[in-house]
Amino acid sequence: MFEKILIANRGEIACRVIKTARRMGIKTVAVYSEADAHARHVRMADEAVLIGPAAAKESYLVIERIIEAAKSTGAQAIHPGYGFLSENEAFCHACDAAGIVFIGPPVSAIHAMGSKSEAKKLMEAAGVPLTPGYHGDDQDPALLASEAEVIGYPVLIKAAAGGGGKGMRLVERAEDFADALASCKREAASSFGDDHVLVEKYVLKPRHIEIQVFGDTHGNYAYLFERDCSVQRRHQKVLEEAPAPGMTPERRAAMGQAAVEAARAVGYVGAGTVEFIASPDGSFYFMEMNTRLQVEHPVTEMITGLDLVEWQLRVASGEPLPLNQSQLKIHGHALEARIYAEDPDKGFLPATGTLVHLSPPVEGLHVRVDTGVEEGDAISPHYDPMIAKLIVWDETREGALARMLQALAEYRVVGVANNIGFLSRLVACSAFSNADLDTGLIERERDELFPETRPVPDEVWTVAALAELLREAERATSDARRHVEPDSPWHARDGWRMNAAASRTLLFRHGETEQTVGVDYRPGGFRLTVDGRATEARGQMDARGQLRVDLDGRRMDATVVAASEKRHVFLAGHAWPLTRIDPLQHSGEGGGAEGGLVAPMPGKVIALLAEAGVTVAKGAPLLILEAMKMEHTITAPSAGLLKAHRFAVGDQVGDGEELVEFEVSAS
Repeated sequence: MFEKILIANRGEIACRVIKTARRMGIKTVAVYSEADAHARHVRMADEAVLIGPAAAKESYLVIERIIEAAKSTGAQAIHPGYGFLSENEAFCHACDAAGIVFIGPPVSAIHAMGSKSEAKKLMEAAGVPLTPGYHGDDQDPALLASEAEVIGYPVLIKAAAGGGGKGMRLVERAEDFADALASCKREAASSFGDDHVLVEKYVLKPRHIEIQVFGDTHGNYAYLFERDCSVQRRHQKVLEEAPAPGMTPERRAAMGQAAVEAARAVGYVGAGTVEFIASPDGSFYFMEMNTRLQVEHPVTEMITGLDLVEWQLRVASGEPLPLNQSQLKIHGHALEARIYAEDPDKGFLPATGTLVHLSPPVEGLHVRVDTGVEEGDAISPHYDPMIAKLIVWDETREGALARMLQALAEYRVVGVANNIGFLSRLVACSAFSNADLDTGLIERERDELFPETRPVPDEVWTVAALAELLREAERATSDARRHVEPDSPWHARDGWRMNAAASRTLLFRHGETEQTVGVDYRPGGFRLTVDGRATEARGQMDARGQLRVDLDGRRMDATVVAASEKRHVFLAGHAWPLTRIDPLQHSGEGGGAEGGLVAPMPGKVIALLAEAGVTVAKGAPLLILEAMKMEHTITAPSAGLLKAHRFAVGDQVGDGEELVEFEVSAS
């Protein structure tokens, strides 16, 4: 077994690998960019080496620097994680040339599966079922459009070197094909350095089911069952589970055997995932093979009781597979939710910022949290905005659903927009809870998943006010302790007056709604009034904003986190971002820059879609912004005149910068 390994990655997967290596007595070396100097994976590793500036192409993707870091620290092997260089042939070659073990498949397997079109040819020869489509080398747009007509719409355009949903477009009409092809090729070239695409039949109501496979250097192969990854947005997975609901033993065996044959066909070694599109009629088709560990591997670990990273390390060191196929069993059901810094109400735009408050649910037998960040860390624009993976397990799917809802309700994130509320609605929605799964579930259930904004409950205003008053009292007590007369009555914040009880008001805002809360001081508590309804309130709060609340004799738990003027109220499984308004500073509604549209995040302008001086309709595409390796189309908010573009193609823009000068048409 290795004595020391280097992890050529960052974030939660680097932390995940370090955890297993430490348990096995293996020392670890982290690599980091300038932006990650204080990152969690750097803090966890035994050693860490700086490899370059923040941009991945100047650090995590520079093969020579990673190889040099391994040599200089005496690492015997490199674990690539996923993403970055994990499926890079040149990196695998460089490891071999340097005498360093690559913890993954041989370069021949990476090469064979690196191109979707070439992989499909191999799979066809191995007898693995394929989706009807065009996988040829001729990339003439007219030919691709002609092949799409032969296949029949809807079709899927996919980057041949792609993955992670990037470089993929669903096209439902012939007239949309050219624009979709151009966009797909642009994104493929940007993400993978290769704009080669293939065109396939789009299976209606498809399920995305993948099989975890392992091979060793002794010719042994096994599949560790399946994961259902059907719940996606923009072809990126949102929720994963194992085993797949409704999977029969016969179908599991057939798909598992097909996956093993795929691995055997390329002489695969280590952990890999064979992905299939499954049709409602029971048929399934090979989609691609990921020659690495998957983001969602924890659900497989939870139902098998195995550590897949340990298996990777043992296989890479020359050991045979720890178990054979007949020894592998499924126990219970597991779900994984990806906690992201993104705003679901703004098209899932990635968010950046500092994690002012981060409190995940308590881990144990039923709950696991894989993360690469801690409170105080920053979510930067340079890398994937994942905060954590939340994994739950129970004996049944129904039990796992309940565990997930509870764990999401306990998750507290302040400082960046996040998708926790959306995930809670998704897990609770009838389609998901009833296992009516397909890759279009989110769009199909849009009304349930994106409900109209509901009014803030009176209890939320009341709890926010109570927290404010308790915080004031704690500050007063703390100040008094530092005073020469700590017991002076002038330090008290109990509302005492000589002739009558004191009254005051607190003012909060949520969105466009402002709410006044009346405060009357009572012995041991307060009388708080919202819209004429009075509540006797008292409670206790700790330094992290966790409250034990008593409202009219009803006990409940809540959390209120103060960040500048913001007050984030977590109550009954929901999060309510409020603003505390100081009447002495309140100057009414603020506004953004008039006459322009601003960048929703830092990024690069990659295309201008409308000319300056042209009148456009509401929703017309104006430009494309690339951020975090994804394309985001900026559209006209209303009919109007596009007077000028503020940036040219290739320019970098900052969050909130004005992109265009726009004049709204008179109604």
